[in-house]
Amino acid sequence: MVPAFRTHVGNRTFKVFNPSTGELLAELPDMGVEETRAAIDNAYRAQGEWAALTARERSDALWRWHELIVAHADDLAAILTAEMGKPLTESKSEVSHAAAYLQWYAEEANRIYGETISAPSRDRRMLVIKQPVGVVGTITPWNFPASMVARKISPALAAGCTIVLKPAEQTPLVAGAMFALAAKAGFPNGVVNLIYASEGGAVGSELCSNPKVRKISFTGSTEVGRLLMRQCSDHIKKVSLELGGNAPFIVFDDADVDAAVDGAVQAKFRNAGQTCVSANRLYVQSAVHEEFVDKFVERVIRLSVGDGFNPGVAIGPLIDKHAITKIEAHVEDAVAKGGAIRCGGQRIGTAGTFFQPTVLTGISSNMKVAQEETFGPLAPIIRFDDADQVVRAANDTIYGLAAYFYASNLQRVWRVAEALEYGMVGINTGRMSSEAAPFGGIKQSGIGREGSRHGLEDYLEMKYLCMGNL
Repeated sequence: MVPAFRTHVGNRTFKVFNPSTGELLAELPDMGVEETRAAIDNAYRAQGEWAALTARERSDALWRWHELIVAHADDLAAILTAEMGKPLTESKSEVSHAAAYLQWYAEEANRIYGETISAPSRDRRMLVIKQPVGVVGTITPWNFPASMVARKISPALAAGCTIVLKPAEQTPLVAGAMFALAAKAGFPNGVVNLIYASEGGAVGSELCSNPKVRKISFTGSTEVGRLLMRQCSDHIKKVSLELGGNAPFIVFDDADVDAAVDGAVQAKFRNAGQTCVSANRLYVQSAVHEEFVDKFVERVIRLSVGDGFNPGVAIGPLIDKHAITKIEAHVEDAVAKGGAIRCGGQRIGTAGTFFQPTVLTGISSNMKVAQEETFGPLAPIIRFDDADQVVRAANDTIYGLAAYFYASNLQRVWRVAEALEYGMVGINTGRMSSEAAPFGGIKQSGIGREGSRHGLEDYLEMKYLCMGNL
């Protein structure tokens, strides 16, 4: 049985609160460098034995964990809603998504293939094998605290790597519950290790600087991603980074407007807009601008905001007061520069961190909402005329994670899809995440891919073998 939690050597603790009510949910040990180092040592000792298992044996362990996640899905969803705030229906969907990653990589564990190479002489054989990277340090975000745990560590475990994971301090409880289920699934001692900490600096620094850790996988802000890359450089560690985004959502004049409205609501307001692939800039061509805005505002006004446990709630709270402050600053800046509030624009009440779903029009490129990732339920709409110009505007950012567009002309679909400088493009859809597809960005939105068969490759080293004297 695996010890899911490291022994706490100090007496510091930190508190976890429900963002909807402010209720104290838990008080956890606040771990630091010493506990992180002990977890790394534990993972390092377990690495050889775990890697030596057959692919089928690792697959079976992942299958058992998957089955336990499915069996306890309702409990995990309730924990997730309590600590993060998202509607319970979204939490259930996320837990299902987490289980899907475990299932996918339980299957992919059996499909790690090498290759043979035609040798230049008869007395030689040349081949390539793939082996696990080694100990992996992972840091997961607060916005998808269940699915991110599964998406990061299931390919690593399938490849034969051991894990040290630090969940976000705002949402550590569902990760703890998942690791408790991993213990029941029978992972060998030291294969998966969990670190609780109120601040990521000391833990992240140890993961990056400790030579026993061979790879870092991080999802979070581009600023922190840059820091982790610098810290990993001394040891030339492998890194997988899924960082910030500034996703455009483009509606062309040949689009199905009703379908575009549905997709925009999904892409913008899922998880209260707190997703890295959330539509951040909505570009609508002039010929359909008024129709789209009217229908979109009508839909947004009907979105119910409240405690995620309440029936019918579509949007829960923002994660903390800093998120409220940022969205208020974006609205204020847009209005000061000529933007118009079509609906919303205000925080709700004094308890919790709720904000009205908001639509702004009259947006220009010099406004903060067009330049920065809002990470909240705010939809700024930008009118455009020229199709080529809007693609240039969509690409005019340091980020390149996700983009969306709606169009029906097949020639336009291919041209725009290939021209958008993003790692993922949703065409006539507002949702595109799947365990079977590669998730990740280009430019300053990250390095590497998660999900699909490509996600497994990030945890494998390629080794060339040349056999002579045959």
